[in-house]
Parts: sequence; structure tokens; C-alpha cells
Amino acid sequence: MCFLNQISPNSVVCMSLKDANTFIIGISGGSGSGKTSFIRDIKAHFSPEEICFLSQDDYYRPREQQREDENGIKNFDLPESINMDEYFLDLIKLTNGIAVEREEYTFNNNLKELKTIQLKPAPVIVVEGLFVFNEPRLFEMTDLRIIIHATDTQKIIRRIKRDRVERNYPLEDVLYRYENHVLPAFEAYIHPFLNKVDLIINNNKSYEKGKDMLIAYLKEKIKLMKENV
Repeated sequence: MCFLNQISPNSVVCMSLKDANTFIIGISGGSGSGKTSFIRDIKAHFSPEEICFLSQDDYYRPREQQREDENGIKNFDLPESINMDEYFLDLIKLTNGIAVEREEYTFNNNLKELKTIQLKPAPVIVVEGLFVFNEPRLFEMTDLRIIIHATDTQKIIRRIKRDRVERNYPLEDVLYRYENHVLPAFEAYIHPFLNKVDLIINNNKSYEKGKDMLIAYLKEKIKLMKENV
């Protein structure tokens, strides 16, 4: 099965929804659960030729397109906050052997240097973000589904540390967003999938055991995929 996609004004490409030789892993979890750190540690054990990491964080719509709540505060914790069509299309490109370039989203932090992200096709692709499983197209394409989980107390502590340091948000803003945007988003778009994923990695204190298990599994999986090429 394939669909036509216009890559450039003068070219149309027929791409399959998924290459049989590509293994797709979905990783989600509430804000502050430790997804970013977990994925960073996994990434350190593999080359870009082995695993490609596709993050929804780089597909947020511009600030002016984000919906405002009843108090006029932009809500970035809604599925519509992400340009899901572009995210899905880039995943399809990668599974069809087409490299992807995209500007990193800086979350309006003027202190952070803007970078261009270059993604190469690989036998294993990790799709990660808050709404990976809530998007039916992505849920159906994933071969292994993982949620990183933690208590609300741990998540809010990590959220405060991250948003104040990395994203330059004031504390009052962080707390308001957590109560009015983050928690409702978790309950609506992540919690329903706790009983539908293949693996839940608890990260109240540490995700080390879950990380080591996944690394060992991926190394063996990649080895077998290479042997079967």
C-alpha cells in the first residue's frame, strides 16, 4: 500500500506507509516523567545509522497558533499543539529511506541557540512525545509501545527544574500550567494507554533497569535485522 506525497513543487513520490524492514518504537509519558533523559541515555548506546529518534517536541506549532485557555494562557499540552501531519509525514519519509531536516523548537527560550536537526533513515525508529499513542496513525504503526511513568510529585518537581532552567519560564507560570494544562492532558491523552502499551517503565527513583533491558533488547534486535538483510 502506498500514498502519493508532494515532496517539492515539482516532484511527487509514492511512499509506502511502512517498510517491513523498519522497527518502530513509540515512547510516551507524562511531562516530567523522565522521557527526555531516558531517550538521551538510550541514544548514547547507538549510532544514527542504527536508531533514528523522532521527537514531537520539534513539531510544535508557532506560539501564535496555540490555543488559549479561559485566562488567555497559551496551552501547549493539547494534541493540536503539535503539527501531527508534518510529524507523521517525516516518519513516513524515514521509513522510505528519505532523510529529514528540521529546525529545533526552542520553546521561546531566547537564550537557547537554534539548531538544525538532521535525521537519517535507520532500521529502528523511535517516535516519542506526549501524544504518540493518542494519534491513531502512530499507534497503529508502532511495533513496541512504551510509557515512562512517575508519581505526580516527582513529575512536578522535574517539570519545575526543567522549565525554569532550560526554557526560562517563571515559577508561577510553571505551576499554573502544570495544574491547568499538564495534569488534564495526562489524564486525557496518556493515562488511557497505560493498559494498552507493551511496557511501563517506572521512574520514581530510577529507570536504569528498564533502560538496560531495552538497550539489550535493541542491540539483539538490530543484530538480527542486519543478519536478515
